[in-house]
Amino acid sequence: MTQALADMRRDYTRDGLSEAHAPSEPFALFRQWFADAVSTEQAPVEANAMTLATVDEDGRPHCRILLLKGLDAQGFTFFTNYQSAKGEQLAARPFAAMTFFWPTLERQVRIEGRVVKVSHEESDAYYQVRPLGSRLGAWASPQSKVIRDREELQALLKATEERFSDTRPDCPEHWGGYRLLPERIEFWQGRSSRLHDRLNYRLQGTDWTRERLAP
Repeated sequence: MTQALADMRRDYTRDGLSEAHAPSEPFALFRQWFADAVSTEQAPVEANAMTLATVDEDGRPHCRILLLKGLDAQGFTFFTNYQSAKGEQLAARPFAAMTFFWPTLERQVRIEGRVVKVSHEESDAYYQVRPLGSRLGAWASPQSKVIRDREELQALLKATEERFSDTRPDCPEHWGGYRLLPERIEFWQGRSSRLHDRLNYRLQGTDWTRERLAP
């Protein structure tokens, strides 16, 4: 097993990333790379899938895969249960990191910064365009809490379906969005012999600085 893992390797030869082709601020480059990922990556890869890392009150890190659901000039938006483990961690320490990996393009983007809740109006606007099953699930599931078995979850969903059988479910107060306000964004392009390209953007005041990192 150990030797098999040691022998697993892939040489990256698809593309490069130079300062000459990188804008002075990171959002334009992220939008370009994201569009490339949407048009290039094949199922089951979801271009908007990312790893979200948070830290609990004891300083222990936690990671999970989420889907990016919004991007604007302020930052990167995702939605979840505010009472979930990640919600509790963000309440205690409102900082997080995101990582996107697009294997076909041999690209990775790392984003770090402070996290804030979006307005209830913004959360409700997204909630209302979700499939009905997802909207009901936001009410039914006590996310991250211990439950007895799958049957308990099905019973909670059935009760929620009955509750909203004659009415449209509103966005729960315990569910909504967070926006990560980036302070650092690193673009990684795989290169041959592990000599990868890494362009790092850091926010200083209201301006972005760009620098190349050694692989």
